[in-house]
Amino acid sequence: MKVVIAIDSFKGSLTSLQAGQAVAEGIRRADSTIQTEVCPLADGGEGTVEALTTAMGGKIQTITVTNPLGEKIQCQYGIAQKIAIIEMAAAAGITLISEEQKNPLYTTTYGVGEMIKDAIKKGCRRFIVGIGGSATNDGGIGMLQALGYGFLDSDNRQVCYGALGLSQLQKITTENVLPELKECKFHIACDVTNPLCGEQGCSAVFGAQKGATKEMIQNMDKWLRNYAALAKSIVSNANCDAAGTGAAGGIGFAFLTFTNAILESGIEIVLRETNLENKIKTADVVVTGEGKLDKQTAMGKAPIGVAKLAKKYHKTVVAFAGSVTTEAKICNENGIDAYFSILRGVVSLEQAMQYEFARQNMIETSEQVFRLYNLK
Repeated sequence: MKVVIAIDSFKGSLTSLQAGQAVAEGIRRADSTIQTEVCPLADGGEGTVEALTTAMGGKIQTITVTNPLGEKIQCQYGIAQKIAIIEMAAAAGITLISEEQKNPLYTTTYGVGEMIKDAIKKGCRRFIVGIGGSATNDGGIGMLQALGYGFLDSDNRQVCYGALGLSQLQKITTENVLPELKECKFHIACDVTNPLCGEQGCSAVFGAQKGATKEMIQNMDKWLRNYAALAKSIVSNANCDAAGTGAAGGIGFAFLTFTNAILESGIEIVLRETNLENKIKTADVVVTGEGKLDKQTAMGKAPIGVAKLAKKYHKTVVAFAGSVTTEAKICNENGIDAYFSILRGVVSLEQAMQYEFARQNMIETSEQVFRLYNLK
């Protein structure tokens, strides 16, 4: 019997690899003859760099970049098979700044461009970029500045960091762009369909959670429209109404307009790049899951992506989760045959999320489930 384990991280508790290894340990305790294969999993958000880099046999890179507030920090990305695997949040994430520091007028994506530039210099020409969890609303101009684009004010000087830079923007130049950029292909993990501007644009929908006031939201939307108009004078097919251009404070627009990029479902990218389908073909049972199973899980999150792939080959799918809501039963209609909470008693959230506690719960729960396969 062979079990393929592709389980998403339990955020703040277990990484995808740690969760998968715990499941495998439980299965071994139930029956040491069962063959297990752990395949790290992510959906393009937090944990994607670790999951993909590990699964693809790559190495983590640690470099110094600019954080959302313009300060220098250490961040990591992965390189595997000359493919760079980047999480925008590592350099421009909202978790990098305090609640009091949230202000999209000043937060920049410059560090994202620095990661891309570093990877280019190390020989990468293909990129997988997760753009969730940003602290920014600068339309991606910070990233593009780091790659050599000029975003100039009326005095032909580079505009300042953040959305405030958009208010100063008068001209876009391309003569100093890294020449290797034209050789690069970007696969952007993005499940957001918002346009750049308007009622469903990045400022209106996501601005408040990044610290924007109503007045700032109105101003940023206006500045982004001007930016889009200037961009169209440089790139004729620039389209600020295209789905996903409003992702991550407008960095979706920057990628689609100024680089060779496509926006894709995060889980689809991960499933493709890890070659999970071929591994599932030879499995008898597939194990998946995530920290919390609920109705949101069925809306294209990682466990359902795995389950749908497994059902293509008529495989049994079991899921484990830290917590399970009443609405999680919709997962049964989307390929998960049975799901189980790993919690084994009433505990505080803090205790439930402790690494060793969660690991032991995962081991013991998976052991009991797979003991069923030994029943005669």
